[in-house]
Amino acid sequence: MNPLLHKFETPFETTPFDKIENKHFLPALKVAIKEAREDIEKIKSNPEVPTFHNVCEALEQSGKKLNVASVFFNLHSAESNDELQNIAKEFSPLLTEFSNDVDLDGELFDKVKKIYDSRSDLNLNVEEMSLLEKQYKRFVRNGALLSEEKKEELRSIDKELSGLTLKFSDNVLHDTHSFELVIEDVKELEGLSESALNAAKELAASRGYEGKWLITLDVPSFFPVLKFAKNRNLREKIVKASGSKGFHGDEYDNRSTLKKISSLRDKRAKLLGFKNHACFVLEERMAQNPETVTNFLDELIDKAKPHATREMEELKEFAHKVDGLDPEDFQSWDYMFYAEKMKTEKFEFDEETLKPFFELSRVIDGIFLVAQKLYGLHFKERKDIPVYHEDVQVFEVRDLEDRFVSIFYSDLFPRKGKRGGAWMTTYQDHKIVDNVEKYPHVSIVCNFTRPTSSEPSLLTLDEVRTLFHEFGHALHGMLSQCKYESLSGANVYWDFVELPSQVMENWLTEKECLDLFATHYKTGEKISQEMVEKIKKASNFHEGRNTMRQLSFALLDMAWHTIDGDSIEDVQSFEREAQKECRLLPEIDETCMSCSFSHIFAGGYSSGYYSYKWAEVLDADAFEAFKEKGIFNSEVAKSFKENILSKGGSEHPSILYKRFRGKEPTPAALLKRAGLI
Repeated sequence: MNPLLHKFETPFETTPFDKIENKHFLPALKVAIKEAREDIEKIKSNPEVPTFHNVCEALEQSGKKLNVASVFFNLHSAESNDELQNIAKEFSPLLTEFSNDVDLDGELFDKVKKIYDSRSDLNLNVEEMSLLEKQYKRFVRNGALLSEEKKEELRSIDKELSGLTLKFSDNVLHDTHSFELVIEDVKELEGLSESALNAAKELAASRGYEGKWLITLDVPSFFPVLKFAKNRNLREKIVKASGSKGFHGDEYDNRSTLKKISSLRDKRAKLLGFKNHACFVLEERMAQNPETVTNFLDELIDKAKPHATREMEELKEFAHKVDGLDPEDFQSWDYMFYAEKMKTEKFEFDEETLKPFFELSRVIDGIFLVAQKLYGLHFKERKDIPVYHEDVQVFEVRDLEDRFVSIFYSDLFPRKGKRGGAWMTTYQDHKIVDNVEKYPHVSIVCNFTRPTSSEPSLLTLDEVRTLFHEFGHALHGMLSQCKYESLSGANVYWDFVELPSQVMENWLTEKECLDLFATHYKTGEKISQEMVEKIKKASNFHEGRNTMRQLSFALLDMAWHTIDGDSIEDVQSFEREAQKECRLLPEIDETCMSCSFSHIFAGGYSSGYYSYKWAEVLDADAFEAFKEKGIFNSEVAKSFKENILSKGGSEHPSILYKRFRGKEPTPAALLKRAGLI
């Protein structure tokens, strides 16, 4: 029996990871697609007059077993291997082909269009209207109005794109995990803390390098080197290795792949009547068009660049003063090292002294307490729910009235086969089918510092911030009350999706929040008010430079998606030209960020990387509402939950935000918080 094709006989019908094998995925997908096609045929052949119920709702609820795709792609990111990557080469095109068959089905579109054309007479509620509009736009934006010849061209493009994005991701994963820097003399790691040295030594031993130290391209491994290692040559090696993923001129080189992705996206957009891919994407965003994004980025550059320039000059002078480093020779691999030194001296703030206050299990307990105080949620670990790796924990989530809310998975440590970074995902979104409520199964996946034999997992401030960020996304999924899965949780406009995550980061600099969990893991001492004040002051350290860094990524994203990538002769030169306005340090010949920019070439952020800064405007403005009445004020939290978190994509985000805040957001709160005005 294929466990993916039967009702899951597990608590809360959670995914039976303990029974799933790689061999199950392709057969399950083929059966799921077959049944989904049968569902579509029933809608098309229904002789009754087309209605919202027998067309739109039926379409929304078709293909129930296609959830196999979410299981597959989640594992492809978090627990991959060669076999799974090979399966993906067949799995993804099959799914794309089916999706195209639905989107390009003229009979099905005609039924949806009839309902859409008469929508003003149907007395639909807000969520029903949103579903109808989303379905209609999906057909139109995916080629329903094209000629048969152009539909076939679109199919070909989409099939090729599905394979190329997987290839891009697999190449980055290969270069990430194939890099190993074995250190034989601990003196080369001078400056690293004892905990970082122990972690490097245990990592080496786990891979057969007994008595040595190992640095990899997993963030918890190489970040301590960039921040604390006195060995400048070592820092240089790490920066060049990290920045050259997919840029080695071998079979895993991503240059031709990303150019082709850019070119096909451009060709697809033009086929659908858009000027370029950015225009296509932004039609369904709050920003609406590339001009708005460009103006937004330019405004932030104007505000941030003078600050960033001063910050870098000051840092170069500092490096010269403390180590005699020639300001003309200051390089990218010097930045984190001297920035950390300078921050420590300027604010008497040392992130290493903070780590004992951020023991992982206590941070998790603390973040659960934050969710309890804000939204009345309670988390109970479940050992009887299957997981795909021993690192994964599962929690049952209930509200104040002891009603079941969600299942929450956390997968927090790096390992081979797991891509870098951090993300939230779902195995099931909230929905109501045949009057039966289906609850969210939400997961966050991160790459944090592992415990060692001598101490537990102690997080850096940045890692705690990442956990709060991803947990904000998770709350968006967990607290959804949408009827339709395609509108539920984080299925919102891409420049709105980061609001719930980024607003959560604000609690991290508040003493009232930190008192819930920030206690020294050995002494039990609470984090002091003095330390919290230092965290607040230090949080704006080099905000000009940090803003410019984010803006450089957004500019690069927009550059790749407003042209035909095949017209670019040299990827590195194109990248440098796109980012020149934000360049603060010398370029590195051996690196090319585009080749590992998975957010835009293998994720969902194409023409959308600007949304991080866009959402910062929203989150800074939103948190002002909490600060005005108290960061755990139940009235404000209830409004945020009811108007933002529970609504998903059931209404336009501008309407939802104004209903919560009572006004339009402005950049003032962000610029003030960042110290840029």
